[in-house]
Amino acid sequence: MSRRTRPFFPATLLVLALPLLGGCVERTLQVTSEPSGALVYLNGEEVGRTPMRKDFLWYGTYDVELRKEGYETKVAEAKVWAPWWQIPPIDLFAELIPLPLQDNHAVSYTLDPVSPEQVDPQRVIDRAVQLRGRLRSSPHTRQPAPTTAPATTQSVD
Repeated sequence: MSRRTRPFFPATLLVLALPLLGGCVERTLQVTSEPSGALVYLNGEEVGRTPMRKDFLWYGTYDVELRKEGYETKVAEAKVWAPWWQIPPIDLFAELIPLPLQDNHAVSYTLDPVSPEQVDPQRVIDRAVQLRGRLRSSPHTRQPAPTTAPATTQSVD
């Protein structure tokens, strides 16, 4: 190698290695509830019980559902927006920083106890009868297939 190409080689190697030295972005969503111990669904997928922390890849709106026995089901949306350093094209430079970056989002919900009227067995039965009637009258409900009596076997003495 000539003396002219030697300084060029380490500089080229350094430029090519820069993306490998870059840090990474850790994105987390923390869900808490009062009371704790509620089952958490994110976009219809069960992910754990509160308090819980979940890594995520995509920014946007997440459908959140919390369920706990004795409490009304809580349905909400969690808006998880990107920080300024994660907006293109700035995010390219943020990824080159040789430090791990963290983007933590937290949402908290209060669950309401089920009222005694909702637990009354007779009210539950009455509501089930109403829903069955609405289901049967729906044009989208299929009629059950006719059932045939099962064949019986006769024993030979």
